[in-house]
Amino acid sequence: MKKLGFIGCGNMGEAMLAGALKGGFVSGQDVLVHTNTDKRLTELNQKYGIIQAKDNQDVAHNSKIIVFAVKPNLYNRVIEEIKEVVHEDSIIVVIAPSFSIDLVKKTFNKNVKVARAMPNTPALVGCGVSGICFSDNMTENEKKEVMDFFNCFGIAIEVKEELMKAVGSVSGSSPAFIYMLIEAMADGAVLLGLSRKDAYKFAAKSVEGAARMVLETERHPGELKDAVCSPGGTTIEGVVELERNGFKGNIVQAMLKSAEKFKRMEEEASR
Repeated sequence: MKKLGFIGCGNMGEAMLAGALKGGFVSGQDVLVHTNTDKRLTELNQKYGIIQAKDNQDVAHNSKIIVFAVKPNLYNRVIEEIKEVVHEDSIIVVIAPSFSIDLVKKTFNKNVKVARAMPNTPALVGCGVSGICFSDNMTENEKKEVMDFFNCFGIAIEVKEELMKAVGSVSGSSPAFIYMLIEAMADGAVLLGLSRKDAYKFAAKSVEGAARMVLETERHPGELKDAVCSPGGTTIEGVVELERNGFKGNIVQAMLKSAEKFKRMEEEASR
């Protein structure tokens, strides 16, 4: 049995695969992959040296950890295909926001082991953050194995399942908000005379640096902000203007809207 299997392997799936290989979690010869097109499967084989599976059942029957890296609307079909061949000690990893652990078990019609995860797109550059929750029939060693896998392409944090909608907002959706921030900062820099190319570099690197300051110093973001705001200086002028326009409140509302949509998707999928 192979250690890791992928049913589907789009951008997020490939990021997870590349991270697992780079982080030493597996070698290419310990990974089974099946995708809808032979061309894509051949590309992945040539790039990563993975084993090309015959079909989804091949992946499910011969893999310890089975990653569902297909679109959410295909989950039901995939489960129907593989439910009779999945071993009782295999672990199903789902990354779709709409599929709860209970729904996965109900669809399989058996007490499968499930790791429900919410990775985000920075996993593509090895800087993702993933929230993960587990079904209650998994051992601590099995949980650790899944956590080790996700830590290969960023960091993984175990959360309670009822908090997955918060994870979806603060990490799953938020990269889009940050890209909008970077774009706006660059627009302002271009308005002030910088080239577009340099403006994006200044903006993106400043966001990266600020994020690393939070993570590595473990100081409160407000404290770090205050350290930049000299009395009567340029930064506090900008901060006041952002607050005048409801900057933090707008971000919070955007996250709440994302969480509401997450919850609706869960409810619709379970009907």
